[in-house]
Amino acid sequence: METKESIIKYINSLKDYEGYVQFSDSKIRECDIFKGFQDIKLTPTKGFIYEAHFYNGQDSITIRQINDSWIVDRNIDIPLTDTETFYAKDGLKVKMAQIWEAKADEFCEGMRVKKLIKVVFAGFEKGDSK
Repeated sequence: METKESIIKYINSLKDYEGYVQFSDSKIRECDIFKGFQDIKLTPTKGFIYEAHFYNGQDSITIRQINDSWIVDRNIDIPLTDTETFYAKDGLKVKMAQIWEAKADEFCEGMRVKKLIKVVFAGFEKGDSK
């Protein structure tokens, strides 16, 4: 769990990432979107960071505000074999990767079955943004 100050410091320390930040008191602004792999420098609002997603070509970072703290979930070596693309602000295309894990399933006689563990940010789709 992180504080407001420590989470901003952490985000500003990210190098060679792309992603976006959603503040609690405003819509996502152009300065809250970091296209291409770059060093992240926030322009904070008076609100707090509600959520943020970053990707560096390999690792995905998800930041979510819960009550008075923030949780940072870092996923290493994101497999890009199972991604979906979603349309976002101004025709921007966001890629999300599904992470699956084989687990024993009581309904399949204990055989290992792939189960969806989480969906994480996997960058912006390159090329035409419309």
